[in-house]
Amino acid sequence: MTIKVENLVKTFNNKKVLDNVSFSVEDGETLGVVGFSGSGKSTLLKIISKLLYPDAGKIETTKNSDIAMTFQYSALFDFLDVFHNIAFPLLERKEFKGKYSREELKKIVAQKLKIVGLEGIENKFPSELSGGMQKRVGFARAIVTNPKIILYDEPTAGLDPVSSTLIEDYINQLKKELNASCIVVTHQMSTITRACDKVILLYEGKIVFKGSTEDFLKGTNPYTEQFIKASIKGPMEIKSAT
Repeated sequence: MTIKVENLVKTFNNKKVLDNVSFSVEDGETLGVVGFSGSGKSTLLKIISKLLYPDAGKIETTKNSDIAMTFQYSALFDFLDVFHNIAFPLLERKEFKGKYSREELKKIVAQKLKIVGLEGIENKFPSELSGGMQKRVGFARAIVTNPKIILYDEPTAGLDPVSSTLIEDYINQLKKELNASCIVVTHQMSTITRACDKVILLYEGKIVFKGSTEDFLKGTNPYTEQFIKASIKGPMEIKSAT
């Protein structure tokens, strides 16, 4: 088992953003995390990636598992070319710094770009790439350390349907390449259907559904039914913006 989350609690301003959340993700498995905005999805990823710390509960991962995270809008460095964006973890993280020669770095970066279908763009800058290409460069950077855990925060946000399909294909491909455990935060039904093995649905910080993607898509749970149908009516109250 690569990821085991037990009784996770996180509070901001006296509000429980995560309330006793527990689940596990096996090697080579992808978990979809869905729910309304503000339900705790991104907070969960930040805690697993150690950008935040929980108030209670624990997270266990397989020993020495490297954790990679891809961000909603790729988060590439505008002032660095593609080569240096992808090589950045190997150049700056203390456990990798100085480990590879320039030629070895070139080979590693070229290999990762090939995996995401972007060969030969090492000298380009992010501003020269489409949104979908930027996301794929972000994927290449995330897997440059061969992580066993990959976290995706809204990987298809802002993309057209065809580009979204391509990104979903690469999520599946990277999982197989690395036998990684993956967690995908998404609102998109195609991503849930095509890229996830199982799903948890969060509402007000609690898990209101946990099961296989197949069971999720049946919509027999009143929470999943409301989410799938994008219905205003149901057990999940849509909060007013005012």
